[in-house]
Amino acid sequence: MNRNDDFSRLELRLGNCRVNYRYYRSRLEASTGLLVLVKANAYGHGAVEFAAMMQSCGADYLAVALPVEGIELRKAGITLPILVLTAGVDFPGEMIDCRLEPGIPNLYTLRAFCEMLESRGIRNYPVHIKLDTGMHRLGFMESEIGELLEFLKGRECLRVASVYSHLAAAEDPEQDDFTLAQIAAFQANADRITESLGYKPMYHILNSAGIERFPQYQFDMVRLGIGIYGIGASARTPLLPVASFKVKVLQVKTLSPEDGTVGYSRKGVILKPGTEIATIPAGYADGIDRHLGCGRARFSVNGRRVPTIGNICMDMCMLDVTGAGVKAGDTVTVFGDDPSVCELAEILGTIPYEVLSSIPRRIERVVIR
Repeated sequence: MNRNDDFSRLELRLGNCRVNYRYYRSRLEASTGLLVLVKANAYGHGAVEFAAMMQSCGADYLAVALPVEGIELRKAGITLPILVLTAGVDFPGEMIDCRLEPGIPNLYTLRAFCEMLESRGIRNYPVHIKLDTGMHRLGFMESEIGELLEFLKGRECLRVASVYSHLAAAEDPEQDDFTLAQIAAFQANADRITESLGYKPMYHILNSAGIERFPQYQFDMVRLGIGIYGIGASARTPLLPVASFKVKVLQVKTLSPEDGTVGYSRKGVILKPGTEIATIPAGYADGIDRHLGCGRARFSVNGRRVPTIGNICMDMCMLDVTGAGVKAGDTVTVFGDDPSVCELAEILGTIPYEVLSSIPRRIERVVIR
């Protein structure tokens, strides 16, 4: 018996994904490329499954964080161009073999990759130059661009496919002056690179929030991350959740106060006769954060919201389903339409990204067409 087939699954609704894709596409000029981020196992949605969905939707590029993520997609038959945002200097041979395009944040990385290209006699391999315009995480500072341009002169092993940067606070109207300053610095320094190269690479700086709030700066391509998964920059954005985390009930038992407590450390206290407790086969090792226990979160079953009771276990958690008519085999929605992943994130004092990306690979991803 496969545990995930019978009990726990992350459903990916292709129809909702297409709605979200069309929304962002509608914000762009027809000539603007659309890159979709599928790093971190597609924000927990399943990299291979989601990349295939994006390929069918018409995305122009994909992006991952690490070379191993891109290699996985190529082995699964994904053919779209793939930008590796944090390429580093590991696996350069495998990256080339898999036609992965490195993001280059510094001369150290650029030199190492060029050495590999030149040793293989490769010409015009696509690379992407990352500029630091204020995020101060990765990328060439303005003071380093002169040295970069000097290195690139006459370098036939590579071709600069794009120049890009990352906005630090595009979602926050109070930070708009900073965001606009980032965009201005990016354009000025990207133009400087273009002038030196003698040809025009693609420019891209907008993330999901940037596409919504600053479409006038879409340049040649945009990078769509959390938005494609259904999380917008504001509650008014017409997006639909793509993922629903569903689990089937393993067992239901009826307890009374004399039965005492439920779960580890005896935190789930039975207060009323006839209390019905359902156990589901998913716990903190499956992405149901331990801080959602003891009634802090409510999941959906049979059209009712039911609270957790007691501590979340590693592979299981318990719900108080009193009066909900729940039986073994019924389906519990941990998040999806109700409750939303944003609700769980708010309970946890975090962001939806963290909740989504914490769903491990042992939870099967199922595409619902």
